[in-house]
Amino acid sequence: MYIRRHAEKTVATLANMFGAVLVAGPRQVGKTTMLDRITDGFNRATLDDPILRAAAEEQSGTFFLDNPPPVFVDEIQKAPALFEQIKLYLDRDRKKGQFYLCGSQQFKMMKGVSESLAGRIGLVTLLGLSVRERQGVAFDLPFIPTEEYFTARRAEKSDVGYTDVWNMIHRGSMPELASNPDHDWRLFYGAYVNTYVERDVKELSEIGDTVKFTNLMIAAAASVGQLLNLTSLARDVGISVPTAERWLSVLVASNIVYLLQPYSNNILKRVVKTPKLYFLDTGLAAYLTKWTTPDVLKNGAMAGVFFENFVLAEIVKSYYNQGIAEPPLYFYRDKEMNEIDLLIEEGGTLYPIEVKKHADPQKKDLSAFQKLDHIPGKKRGTGGVVCLYDKLISLSETDKVIPISYL
Repeated sequence: MYIRRHAEKTVATLANMFGAVLVAGPRQVGKTTMLDRITDGFNRATLDDPILRAAAEEQSGTFFLDNPPPVFVDEIQKAPALFEQIKLYLDRDRKKGQFYLCGSQQFKMMKGVSESLAGRIGLVTLLGLSVRERQGVAFDLPFIPTEEYFTARRAEKSDVGYTDVWNMIHRGSMPELASNPDHDWRLFYGAYVNTYVERDVKELSEIGDTVKFTNLMIAAAASVGQLLNLTSLARDVGISVPTAERWLSVLVASNIVYLLQPYSNNILKRVVKTPKLYFLDTGLAAYLTKWTTPDVLKNGAMAGVFFENFVLAEIVKSYYNQGIAEPPLYFYRDKEMNEIDLLIEEGGTLYPIEVKKHADPQKKDLSAFQKLDHIPGKKRGTGGVVCLYDKLISLSETDKVIPISYL
């Protein structure tokens, strides 16, 4: 059963603006399936086919004579020479929506885009299923805690049960697992990690030891919701700090790991400058850290950070699905340990969000919000506490209790 993706509308919009559209993202999130639907009736070439791949590599100049646009090219990174041919075609024929591209090995792919197709291509990052998509909700605006947003969201809200939340956090957001509840979670993610490391990571010359790279993934998963500590990660894995930094950049470029940047400017001298580390699929993080069931996870020592990770990933998806490649998302922490889990910046206004896994938020959860009042040139907007309470209610004059169903 196909679950409609919110990024479909963004792909259609970009296809009207650019000659080519690239859908990037991790393995198994549904890039090919989505583009198959969007490009129904177009020519299609998958470079997983060794014969087609050989033709693309050896006769790139005639490849699009045999596969004329409009065309969907899957696993485009396997034939980098095609990027230059797409550029030549688009420079000659300025039609929009001629090339639809996707692939899971983003390093070569993005290199080809930056070298050949800058200004000629629209980019979309697709992650796993959002809660909205699982529930068939059409509402697709990026999350921001304003009255206007809540009013619009309420019109299409679908409640999310307590047990459902922890099942989603543990099982993850991969479409195959969501569509097939009988599929074995452990076997799926075991194969996922193996394929990612053996097919994507091994192609990078700087990754020599795949066992240690896998151990870095495990160490990173054990650090979700924490300030990035490269020295600690390197020590845990037995590699140098520069190697840990380089390997972590691979996980970020693969959309496995997300680094939430601290909010800072030239005036704020006493804030932390180190990002916080999260995974964009909580199921993968749970697998790597051996939380074997939803019950074990929700009752375990990492329940709070996994819930926080889940909320952040849902908010990131709401921006990525709109084609916003760099969401205006930050966190705040100063040297006095005042912390705000998430800041959303828009038009000079900072919207603060706390994330708590409990269902009884209190005003003290908002205590750090007042720190935003002292940032010159910025205004503090409405905010709230995202938690497991089931109703949207006011906690103060400006801040609300925000249920998961309003993300």
